[in-house]
Amino acid sequence: MSKENKVIGEEAIYDAKGLGMPKLLVLGIQHMFAMFGATVLVPALTGLSVSATLLFAGLGTLLFHFLSKGKVPAFLGSSFAFLAGYWAIAPNGETELLPYACFGVACAGILYLVLAAFIKAFGTSKVMRFFPPIVTGPIIIAIGLNLSQSAINNCTNNWLIAIIAIVIVIVCNIWGKGMIKIIPIILGVVGSYIVAAIMGQVDFTPVAEASWIGLPFRFQDTVFSIFAAPDTSLLITAVITIMPIALATMVEHIGDISAISSTVGKNFIKDPGLHRTLTGDGLATILASLFGAPANTTYGENTGVLTLTKVYDPLVIRLAALFAILFSFCPKVSALISCMPAATMGGVSLVLYGMISAVGVRNVVENKVDFSQSRNVIIAALILVLSIGINYSAAGAIAFTVGSVTISLSGLAVGSLVGIILNALLPGKDYNFDEEKPDNTGVNFEV
Repeated sequence: MSKENKVIGEEAIYDAKGLGMPKLLVLGIQHMFAMFGATVLVPALTGLSVSATLLFAGLGTLLFHFLSKGKVPAFLGSSFAFLAGYWAIAPNGETELLPYACFGVACAGILYLVLAAFIKAFGTSKVMRFFPPIVTGPIIIAIGLNLSQSAINNCTNNWLIAIIAIVIVIVCNIWGKGMIKIIPIILGVVGSYIVAAIMGQVDFTPVAEASWIGLPFRFQDTVFSIFAAPDTSLLITAVITIMPIALATMVEHIGDISAISSTVGKNFIKDPGLHRTLTGDGLATILASLFGAPANTTYGENTGVLTLTKVYDPLVIRLAALFAILFSFCPKVSALISCMPAATMGGVSLVLYGMISAVGVRNVVENKVDFSQSRNVIIAALILVLSIGINYSAAGAIAFTVGSVTISLSGLAVGSLVGIILNALLPGKDYNFDEEKPDNTGVNFEV
């Protein structure tokens, strides 16, 4: 048996084909459940189509895997980073204004391609020297902690249901054997859902009213619909308002790829290369936006599932993408999942979001970041305080005006940018990225 294909429950499984198709299908459904709550929350908050969101999350994930040579076990779901952009253009989810916001997001996706081209031309080290462990580690920690608010809010709907989900996940993952050990998320979701239904906490009316088959999107919701009689001023406003958000999401992408690499133990920044993953993420965002779906981003929720299950085969993620595409054409299935109690998703998310932050801590610890240096303490402190503090502030972002346009930067955007700039300016840098020495990269690679 190869090093990469060990006994379940003892070592990570990278090639999961030996598990058999039935088990692979269950693992794929588990990943779909993990991303579903957050992915459909974005269209619920903005007014975009849930079915279109599922369709282009699946298609975007498959496109990402194709461009990244099928090596990176990442799922692309809805990005929360662009919420402020959607609300700035369509504050009340106005159907006629959302395509303009989507146009701005599509333009933001172009910035991914620009950065990817720069990396391809000049080498990864030119970029990665700005993302040492002292920067990527705290950013990953902040990603998980920022997401924690939504998990807690969902749990407060019914703490009993949430705790049942948490207990099932923990018990299955710690004491489970064989397949039980590697599907704790789906068991937690199903078990908690059933208990909630028995307690009368689930309203299945939307499921009964939904049709079995339906198209995921309408032409009038796409970007193409506005070019018959476009509002040029609104188009320009959308671009200026939303494009800067990509600065944060590109940093988040690097943090997510670092987290996945650290979890899996493979240097994905080197192979298939950061330029490929950025291109996949950017093109997926452009494609989704043009057809009226939210921007895509590599999903931390699914990284949490990888950490729990120890099954890292990208095939499982592609199966989850296929399920998302399939379900996008079935409003009844989407309604069934949408009826899932918020507390169920809250309980599961509580574990997954904590896993993300734990990966960030591991990133810092295993790379032996020297916190006896004041520069490192200052960088980590400002990234965490700004990212989390601004996110939980009354405004939830830092806004400034350029001409007649107001631009909002999330806490993660501000914290990331400050951390990157301080790391570049402060003396005492002891980090040197070398693609041929995995242990010197910004994550814990074991190739």
